[in-house]
Amino acid sequence: MRAKNAEKEGRKPAGPEKEKLLPLRPALAKGIGANAEAPKTRLTPSEQIDRHIASIPDWRGKVLAAIRRIMQEADPGVTEDWKWMGTPVWYCDGMVCSANPHRGKVKWTFAKGAHLADDDHLFNAGLEGNLWRAIDFFETDRLDEAALRRLVKAAIAYNRSQRKSKGDKKVFAAKTKNIR
Repeated sequence: MRAKNAEKEGRKPAGPEKEKLLPLRPALAKGIGANAEAPKTRLTPSEQIDRHIASIPDWRGKVLAAIRRIMQEADPGVTEDWKWMGTPVWYCDGMVCSANPHRGKVKWTFAKGAHLADDDHLFNAGLEGNLWRAIDFFETDRLDEAALRRLVKAAIAYNRSQRKSKGDKKVFAAKTKNIR
């Protein structure tokens, strides 16, 4: 039917031999946007965080750099990751926290903040949740690095206690499995 309509209109019919698909550009074949170049080397999470901090020239970049330094100094087991299309995340026996610059503030979110004692009253956001707690830093805020370091260490200790107790439960279950 299409061939007859094409002939009536003075066009050549488009048969299977006439339809040639152009090869995809390498970037499109890999699922990358049309104007993007294929990445030559993949950056490590630490390198991505370095670039992220360097790309923020105002006070928020300095706050993110301070958060990162506090995380790295808190425990030698802390690792960095780059998630959710641009969020620095820190782990130590589980997720500890993430940090994001927003317009007018930097949000430092603790994954299990609701389980932590906040003796220094640092949490000022996310207080209504059952798990997450956050600290919103504004331009005029002064960072109490000693208190923040204590909070990070408490979060790491909580993660380790949960890991240990889960392991103990498995050992307990294995020991009691054969008791009848």
